[in-house]
Amino acid sequence: MTAAALLVTVWLCALLLDRIFGEPRRWHPLVGFGYLAKQLELRTNRASGVMPLRVGGVFAWSALVLPAVLLIWILASYVQQLWSPLSFILDSAILYWAIGWRSLCQHIRPVGQALAADDLAESRLRISYLVSRDTAALESDQILAAGLETTLENSSDALFASLFWYALAGPAGVVLHRLANTLDAMWGYKNTRYRYFGWWAARSDDVLNFIPAQLSALGFSILAWSGRGFRCWFAQGWRWKSINAGSVMASGAAALNIIIGGAASYHGETTLRSSLGCGHLPKPEDLERSIRLINRQLVLWLAIAATVGCIS
Repeated sequence: MTAAALLVTVWLCALLLDRIFGEPRRWHPLVGFGYLAKQLELRTNRASGVMPLRVGGVFAWSALVLPAVLLIWILASYVQQLWSPLSFILDSAILYWAIGWRSLCQHIRPVGQALAADDLAESRLRISYLVSRDTAALESDQILAAGLETTLENSSDALFASLFWYALAGPAGVVLHRLANTLDAMWGYKNTRYRYFGWWAARSDDVLNFIPAQLSALGFSILAWSGRGFRCWFAQGWRWKSINAGSVMASGAAALNIIIGGAASYHGETTLRSSLGCGHLPKPEDLERSIRLINRQLVLWLAIAATVGCIS
């Protein structure tokens, strides 16, 4: 079996496991990792001054991420030499652990259902499980925009980036990206507590996600079947506060022919953000359309990888 064929097979196996089982409800490795990260942050995020806080953040990130990546690299190398079928199983299991596509769909669909039923309280509750912004006072259009933004952005973080890093660096690359992305979600805020301590967590995630985000934006732009995806990707996404999130959301919204973005409140502070995408204002059914769009891009990635495998 060629390397490209093996890659597609591992991708398909991991995606199938995610489709059947979703995220583990008990003993998920990221739950334990998140607990360790919280405890270490409490002990290292105590310094005063910009440089000591940044050094503490780099130390905490390194202590949490690098040993795990090294362990997986050593284990995967040993298993590959020991027995190739076992290596396939290990790779598929690690990639399955990193993919959170079914879980994201399971969390976003109830938001659309609550909005369609005009149940504002339920939709606020459901969206609060998915976003870090303040949700208690959100109106239905703001909830819908938040749902679409998190679906599009997390398609890159929780799906395409994992596939990319497995293709580039195997299971160790998958673990590196997933742990770095988790720490960014925990520490990557520009508030008083994390502005300097979480600087490295935010920057490392930006670097690790840059190429996957741009490839995701490319896929959405192609699936838009017009030039609007490319126009929004570069004109809007590259000027967004986060080039990674902006690229994915702008191109994805353009492919759906909708407009998202606008003001959002985080930790009591309202941030004025520009609009992303083009077309009409979104409707609750656009949440399901965004899931179908991401599934089409997933098929596109698999088709490209399979074609490369056949050629090679």
